[in-house]
Amino acid sequence: MSTSKLVDNKLAKLIVIVNACVPAAILAWDALHHQLGVNEVNFAIRTTGLLGLVCLVSSLAITPLRWLTGWQQLIAIRRNLGVAGFMYIAVHFFIFFWWDRERSVSSTVHEIIDREYLWFGFGALLAMVPLAITSTDAMVSRLGARRWKTLHRLNYAIVLAGGIHYLLLVKSDLRAPLVFLSVTGALLGFRVLSREIDLRRELVATKLKLKATPAKAKRSFWSGELKIARIFRETPDVKTFRMVSPDGGPLPFDHVAGQYLNLALTIDGKQVKRSYTIASAPNRAYVEISVKRAADGYGSKHLHDTWHEGDLVKVSAPSGKFIFAGHEGDRIVLIAGGIGITPMMSVTRSLTDRGWRGEIYLVFAVRKRADIVFETELEYLRARSPKLHVLVTLTDPDASWTGAHGRITADALRAFIPDFTRGPIMVCGPDPMMTATRALLVGMGIPDAEIHQEAFVSPPAAVAEQAASEAGVDDPPLPDGEVATLTFAKSGVTAQVTNATTVLEAAEDAGVDIPFECRSGICGQCKTRLVHGKVRMDAQDALTNQDRSRGLVLACQSHCTRDCTVDA
Repeated sequence: MSTSKLVDNKLAKLIVIVNACVPAAILAWDALHHQLGVNEVNFAIRTTGLLGLVCLVSSLAITPLRWLTGWQQLIAIRRNLGVAGFMYIAVHFFIFFWWDRERSVSSTVHEIIDREYLWFGFGALLAMVPLAITSTDAMVSRLGARRWKTLHRLNYAIVLAGGIHYLLLVKSDLRAPLVFLSVTGALLGFRVLSREIDLRRELVATKLKLKATPAKAKRSFWSGELKIARIFRETPDVKTFRMVSPDGGPLPFDHVAGQYLNLALTIDGKQVKRSYTIASAPNRAYVEISVKRAADGYGSKHLHDTWHEGDLVKVSAPSGKFIFAGHEGDRIVLIAGGIGITPMMSVTRSLTDRGWRGEIYLVFAVRKRADIVFETELEYLRARSPKLHVLVTLTDPDASWTGAHGRITADALRAFIPDFTRGPIMVCGPDPMMTATRALLVGMGIPDAEIHQEAFVSPPAAVAEQAASEAGVDDPPLPDGEVATLTFAKSGVTAQVTNATTVLEAAEDAGVDIPFECRSGICGQCKTRLVHGKVRMDAQDALTNQDRSRGLVLACQSHCTRDCTVDA
């Protein structure tokens, strides 16, 4: 077992916290017993400042130590060291203000202005405040891994400023501050060098990917009808619907494993949009969705109760960026909960069909054995594909179950997946499960940027009905045969549109970039401000009342009823 697996993350963090608190406790004890020397305040100021610098430099050293030792679990203590450094520096300033400046704000301000060394020290303290505030898992998720990492690169500037503050303060014996500055400079140089190496590797990987991927014409987003060829019951509450082209030919669209279909349903006379992940492999002549009948599932109950073999259904596809085609890595970890297995099955089927040479680790958590969707097929694929490894765990097993049980834990993942320190990782399932799993993985030292998750949250029936009733009923559609002028204000581009063309489709034809995801009015990625004119929307589930008051529309659902201008 590697060293990274010997020490639990919580224990490692506890060790860091305890060791960081020990000097503070000793200092406080000596202060209470007046054992800090002749100038107690000066001694306390210098000691807390020095301890703060030690913690901050130690946090910067984590990255090269991980690279040199391979101990990926070191990442778990980096933020603790940084927070400890901030706390010592904050106490350092507090002692200066409270006792040295005798709680005088004006005296403190004048001292900072007059003393050059305090410019650097106080500036470093101010810069540490946003870093301390964002040093939680919740803030990492809220900011996103990329923005969080960019913000926390300020650590290098902070430590350099702290070293200069120390250097200007001591004046005579410069050895200690020069050591801090030299170490910080070396760590910064390592970071720049490693970043250059990573960029070169990414460039090589991109070239190999482009070389390995044959160029072909990109198909536009397709919408039309498919025929339900077969319906399979997977579990008591899950059905698989297999759809084919009505003419018996190939599917009219291409897709990548992990993407989804958008369905246009008519429920009780009302138009409803729903999105369902494709469970079948992209190389099949059919496309399948596996749907769980939920107690409050407005769309899923409709599919289970009214869809029959031979029916024609309205479909648009493909959508979604929760994908894995095989070139993204030499190993893929798939973690699914409940019906979240559907995109994982598409990936698994696709990779095993092609004899992909990488390792596939599938972790699947359900309540009872009866809830294991695709159980027989998974056993079949595992028997025929030595690269496929499957772990099914039940949270509420009966006495007959002899496999894994309980929720997904760090120990279970480490035992199942060798050298589990990196991604890519795909996670899909109920929201609480995905939130807990992401926090678990980050706590294990997995980079947040290498964890990908997907979930659809369909609005309840009442919300869907309200959205449909509000969708532009006060303005008649553009008459057949007439065109309107659609202007994209930021891009300076205009297009002629009919009543059948959406704003998003017109943008794509005109080369205007409007972000999108589901194309069914659910995700809200294509929200765009309507500057002038009016549109009718087929659905607007993703718009809030605040969005509507700001003039936002869903580009994928909007049809111009007259000349319009959008802020894109």
